[in-house]
Amino acid sequence: MNATPVLPTAADEAALVQRLLARDEQALRLVQERYARSLQLAIQRLVRDEVLAQDVLQEGLLKIWLSIASYDPERGRFFTWMVRVCCNHAIDVLRSPRQRFHQGNKSLEVSAAQQASSPASFNPEHIGVRELTLELKPKQREVVELLCFGGCTQVEAAEQLGVPLATVKTRARAALVALARVARVI
Repeated sequence: MNATPVLPTAADEAALVQRLLARDEQALRLVQERYARSLQLAIQRLVRDEVLAQDVLQEGLLKIWLSIASYDPERGRFFTWMVRVCCNHAIDVLRSPRQRFHQGNKSLEVSAAQQASSPASFNPEHIGVRELTLELKPKQREVVELLCFGGCTQVEAAEQLGVPLATVKTRARAALVALARVARVI
């Protein structure tokens, strides 16, 4: 037998909103139990990353908790309002400079992971990457050498260089931009 989920009625939603307004933490848990999966799917359609969607969902639930007083039942259902709160937050996250920076650096992490798992026959020196790194600033070059030729992750490179992880990511990103410019010239 296939059980279909029971959707909350308008009266159920109104009671839940009243409990949230009264700062009932059990009501927030109920929101998470009832709606988290649907909210996460809506968020994931925007961010296209399950881990980021989970983070945005948690932050979205906090926003719902903190801004429940702004919910107006005359303007729509509670679930619709929650989707709007979470999706607006997801858009804010995607537009944030910090997120754009991290998205750019994810490609480096993926590249390093792919390089580590690729066949031993691939060697970046075969395509002239090492020569291109000579055009980089010394601090950028040492990061690229650790990441591309030394087989280090960004975390390992940060440890070896004795600098914060964010510094390694910044130098790696700057090196990629510089290498792209050099490669276009060639």
